[in-house]
Amino acid sequence: MTTPGRAPRAGERTVRYLLLLLVLLLTIGPFLWQLSTSLKGPDDDIWSRTPSFLPDAPTLANYAQVADTIPVWTYAANSLVVAGIAVAGNAVGATLAGFALARLRFRGARLAFGLFAATLVLPGEVTIVSQYVTVRSLGLTDTLLGVALPGAIGMLNVLLMYTAFRAVPPELDAAALVDGANAWQRLVHVGLPNVRGMLSVVVIFTFIAAWDDFLWPLIVLDDPGRYTLTVGLQYLDGTFSANPRLIAAGTMIAFLPVVAVFAALQRFFFKGVEEGAIKG
Repeated sequence: MTTPGRAPRAGERTVRYLLLLLVLLLTIGPFLWQLSTSLKGPDDDIWSRTPSFLPDAPTLANYAQVADTIPVWTYAANSLVVAGIAVAGNAVGATLAGFALARLRFRGARLAFGLFAATLVLPGEVTIVSQYVTVRSLGLTDTLLGVALPGAIGMLNVLLMYTAFRAVPPELDAAALVDGANAWQRLVHVGLPNVRGMLSVVVIFTFIAAWDDFLWPLIVLDDPGRYTLTVGLQYLDGTFSANPRLIAAGTMIAFLPVVAVFAALQRFFFKGVEEGAIKG
């Protein structure tokens, strides 16, 4: 362990870089292997005892064949609708709920906070039956709204926004009250500018959770035309179980939107973290 103010020795730096390289291989390695497999043509032997990481003749034919075999773009559009509803619901609902619990005084606030926190200890499998009964009673089975509704407001996201609003100095709220600001004005002009980093976290992870969800859409949806991408790709696995090139191509198609969302929002996320969510 290095002491503050002392530069790490050469051996310590070597160990750090080796550990970072190991973590990089464990996290990025499977993704790169899937990408490589998706670009391999029929002449590349992926079953050899010493498989080649780089394809001999990279091709995009696997992606085209996936699109020709299953309506992958329809499935992707369905997933985008579900993820959009979930993101909008959490961005608005979790923000309002977190602000109310953190900054507004009302009777039963502690009870409401306790109920929110208590839901975090329940596994998703415990509530999935009640969720299905609720969605069916609303007539939303076999609809994209029925898929998105249970994830429209996540309790963890509410608590994350609650923590972010609690970190805002109370002096800012007091100054806004002196100026005659109401609760809505305090939320818009005082609260939101100081919690953009946490809001970006909520948006990113809500999108990933909604986009990658498999079990709940599989339960709710019956019409193949309404399948989300993760559910629709099971047809690809069953049809081409002997050709992992196409399975890898379908996996990459499902993965790329997640990368795009994170790349678009990472600037706001890291900027919010660096600023500590508070401006002096």
